[in-house]
Amino acid sequence: MNQISYPSKFIRRGLFAVVSLVAMAQVQAQDFRVAFFDGQRVLNESLPAKVATSKIEQEFSRRKKELDEINERWRGLVRRFEKDAPGLSDSDRIKRQRELTDLDQEFNRKQRIFNEDLGQRKQEELNALAERALKVVKQIAEAEKIDLVVQDAAYINPRIDITDKVLKALSK
Repeated sequence: MNQISYPSKFIRRGLFAVVSLVAMAQVQAQDFRVAFFDGQRVLNESLPAKVATSKIEQEFSRRKKELDEINERWRGLVRRFEKDAPGLSDSDRIKRQRELTDLDQEFNRKQRIFNEDLGQRKQEELNALAERALKVVKQIAEAEKIDLVVQDAAYINPRIDITDKVLKALSK
């Protein structure tokens, strides 16, 4: 008989502890505020993002134009080679093929360097904007006494979305 009463005291105490924890969690959950912000939207729609995109386009426009000119020159040489190829001697054909190959390699090298530089520059600007956006999110959370700000979620109730406030603050 003694063995039967001991487990039931243990179960009652455990059950009491679980109920107490659930009750405390519910009381604390009432004071717990959650918000959401769409980081991708901030990176795409914010004024600083648009300024950075314009700045990068302007910064890389000269190099892009140079690449376009090399590509157009190569296409013209290919068309001319295809037209002239039947009447060319073997040495002239080989010479022109070498020129085309060299120009193609130069274009590919410059394009690869351009793409790497452009990607790195965009990443620098995105990182700076993301850092600035996170500071703004923290300021809004502190001002509105928000306990948790989530960036990615499957579903968001629009009433907890602070993205517009972040966009507005970044525009100042």
